[in-house]
Amino acid sequence: MKTYFRLLSFAKPIEKFAIPYIIYTLLYVVLSSLVFALLTPLLNTLFSADECNTVAATAKAAKNTGFFNLSAMYNHYMQYFITNHGAVGALKFVCGTIIITIFLGNLFRYLSARVMENLRLHTLLNLRRAVFNNVMDLHMGYFNNERKGDIISKIASDVQVVQYSVTGTLQVIFKEPLQIIVFLIMLFSYSVELTLFSLLVVPVSGFIISRIVKRLKHQAVEAQQSYGRMISYLDESLQGIKIIKAFNASWFIKERFDDENKKYSKIMRSMSRKQQSASPVSETLGVTMIAFIVLYGGTLILEHRSTLDGGQFISYIAIFSQLMRPIKSITDSFSNIHAGIAAGGRVLELIDEKPLVVDAPNAVALPGFEEHIAFKDVSFAYGDKTVLSGINLNIPKGKTVALVGPSGGGKSTLMDLIPRFMDPQSGSIAVDGINIKEASTTSLRALMGIVNQESILFNDTIFNNIAFGKPDARPEQVEEAARIANAHNFITETENGYQTNIGDRGSKLSGGQRQRICIARAVLNNPPIMLLDEATSALDTESEKLVQDALNNLMKNRTSLIIAHRLSTIQNADEIVVLENGKIIEQGNHQQLMAHNGVYRKLIDMQTFAED
Repeated sequence: MKTYFRLLSFAKPIEKFAIPYIIYTLLYVVLSSLVFALLTPLLNTLFSADECNTVAATAKAAKNTGFFNLSAMYNHYMQYFITNHGAVGALKFVCGTIIITIFLGNLFRYLSARVMENLRLHTLLNLRRAVFNNVMDLHMGYFNNERKGDIISKIASDVQVVQYSVTGTLQVIFKEPLQIIVFLIMLFSYSVELTLFSLLVVPVSGFIISRIVKRLKHQAVEAQQSYGRMISYLDESLQGIKIIKAFNASWFIKERFDDENKKYSKIMRSMSRKQQSASPVSETLGVTMIAFIVLYGGTLILEHRSTLDGGQFISYIAIFSQLMRPIKSITDSFSNIHAGIAAGGRVLELIDEKPLVVDAPNAVALPGFEEHIAFKDVSFAYGDKTVLSGINLNIPKGKTVALVGPSGGGKSTLMDLIPRFMDPQSGSIAVDGINIKEASTTSLRALMGIVNQESILFNDTIFNNIAFGKPDARPEQVEEAARIANAHNFITETENGYQTNIGDRGSKLSGGQRQRICIARAVLNNPPIMLLDEATSALDTESEKLVQDALNNLMKNRTSLIIAHRLSTIQNADEIVVLENGKIIEQGNHQQLMAHNGVYRKLIDMQTFAED
């Protein structure tokens, strides 16, 4: 129930929808039920021997039904039409009343359905917004541990299921029970004895249907989990399609996906069998109960042990046949609610996942960058694995600092701490003397431009990729940024220039072209601090030279922190910091470190030997 009430909170303000829904539904139930009350005078008008008998029959109907005292009033008009217009006139009156009642009832039914749909969409909007917003705020480490396909499944598929648990609530607690109550009042007004007999067989039907629903609940959870894995496999396969083909592993990927697909299909097939059996079982039980009622009630009438006449008995059977409809609807709604709560638990996992990096309540906006970035006794660990230990480092304004060292030494982690993609377990990082934990992440990251080894681009135009995050950027600004990044020439040679779509992840461009688009994006942002994480390591020699020239243009008059794969590209750095096992073991410029004859010298010699 805790999960359910949390899901229900996403429907707020629920009274905005609940109040009109209750009003419209109440009118619909009353009007639709009146149609069955009108069956008795209709049948008696059709089958009475003469007008007198018709009047007597309708009077008797008014006395016996007494439904909301409307029958007496209706009987008055029936007598009027019979007296002045005969049986045919009364028949016209009954039929006209039935048409008007049905029209009004269905009008209110339509209005209640519209309100329910608005509630459903309102809930879906709030829930999906909450999930996506929280996912965007999560720390980078979370995405390293979770399958993206599973996240996609929760945002897309599970959220869709959850909404029905909310909309089904109003049906379960108001609409269907109200219909059942109205029908029962009408049935008891016709015959207490017959109704009590009829109700003895209703629990049998409810028990059988509830058993079917209970089995569906467990399978719904399994289906959601299987679907999430299948989406994960699809996402991984599309991302790694080149590697899959290169290693002739298509058979393995196909088999893995097909196995999960078969499992999901098996679960859905089993669920479908149960869902599809619910209606036939319900209908069979309903008809069986009606048959028993016809047998029992007919016997009472034939033996003159009942006050019901033929028209009333047929009306009674018609009303009872409708009683099973809201009962079945309630069981179906409970099925949707159970499935929604199960999916909701998975969705709430994303919402409850707390970001490791959050702005302090009194976070200040950094005015700019004038002095330095300072690391003081910084340590960081992933679980039990220590990645950085006791880091002390100063990065002055306008200087270029390079991070080098063996793989796994903590270089990328140290860089990720500056824009607060993660926070250290101990120590502090300050910009111009202000602890970055006391500054807003928005103002902090606005000081920085980031170019990674992997070119992160979007399936959009070249212009929009360069102007990403700057919707007000002018064409001349974008072009100038592209020129600085050595990208303008190849852009103008594409089919539509700056309006050329680059495909998924920039698949229509080469690696060097993608990287230069990323550099142009950083140039346009014009940050005072640049973070470059092995920006040229994945490029061939020709592309690397073009990109390196672009990076040199980018770093002019800026503070830069570089992680370099090829050490030859950072020899002119003002400061080179050597990291090994999460600690700074050497620090200085190129000449100083070469003269020291330590780890840096060994790295240079090994790379020179490999290139020779």
